[in-house]
Amino acid sequence: MWKWEAEGQPKAVVAIIHNAYEHHRRYAWFIQRLRNSNFHVVMGDLPGHGMQDGRTIHNERFDTYVNYVKKLLDVGLADGLPLFIMGQGLGATIAMRILQTEKIVCAGAILNSPWLSLKHQPAKFSTVLTKLSSSMKINHNVEIELLTRNTEIYLESKNDKLYSSTVTAGWYRELQQFMKAVAQYDGTIRNVPVLMHVAEEDKMIHIETAKEWLLRQQITEFQYKEWKGLFHDLHQEPEREEVFLYTEAFMHTTLRSLGYVV
Repeated sequence: MWKWEAEGQPKAVVAIIHNAYEHHRRYAWFIQRLRNSNFHVVMGDLPGHGMQDGRTIHNERFDTYVNYVKKLLDVGLADGLPLFIMGQGLGATIAMRILQTEKIVCAGAILNSPWLSLKHQPAKFSTVLTKLSSSMKINHNVEIELLTRNTEIYLESKNDKLYSSTVTAGWYRELQQFMKAVAQYDGTIRNVPVLMHVAEEDKMIHIETAKEWLLRQQITEFQYKEWKGLFHDLHQEPEREEVFLYTEAFMHTTLRSLGYVV
C-alpha cells in the first residue's frame, strides 16, 4: 500500500478501497485531486489485484480482502488525523462489512456504487454455476465501456494488463455470499456520517438495493446522491469534477461538525 501526502496543511486522511478486477493506478486523477485539496491519501491493491502477484484469474478469499483493508485503515489512522473511508463498487461493500463488524474509528464513509445486487452477471451465471467446479474459470466480461462513458479512460485502459475480470466459480459464489451477508446483516453499521453515491445509468448493479440498505441503517447523518446519466465508475466519468466537489463538500461539513476549521 502507498501513502500520498497533501500538497499543503492536511485536513484529514482518505483511505480508498478500489473495485473488483482493477487497481490503484485507475485512481490517479482522484488521488491527485484530493492531495490538491489538502487530504492525505492511503491506498493499495487488494490481494490478487494490480501489481501484487500478476494474477489474471481471481480466486482470492474474501476474508483476505477484509483483513487487507483493516491494515489499510490502520495506516490511515497513524497520522492522528480524521479518517474517511472511501470505497468503489466491491470496495464500498467491503467498507460496509467492516463498518458492520469492526470498531473502526473514522470520521465518515463515502460509498460509491456498492455491490449488493449485480445487474451484470457472467454469461454462465445460472443454476448451472452452483454445479461448476470451484476452480472452473468464468469471465465476468466487465469491460471498461460498461463502467464509464469517458472515452479518455477507454484509451488509457486499452493496454491495461493489470485489469482482469476473469474469476473462478468458487470466487463468484463467495462474492454472492458476501454481498448477501452485507445486504441482509441483522444490525446496523457504526453511527458515522455516510455519503452514498450511485449512478442513474449504472449497468453493473441494481441501485435500488443500495438505497434500501442505506435507509435501513440506524445512523443520524447520511446523504444519498443519484447522479443523473452517469455510469458505474463515478470517479472516471466526464463529470468526475462535480462528483469530487460533492464528496469534498461532504467531508468539509463532517470535519466542521467535529470542530475542525477547514
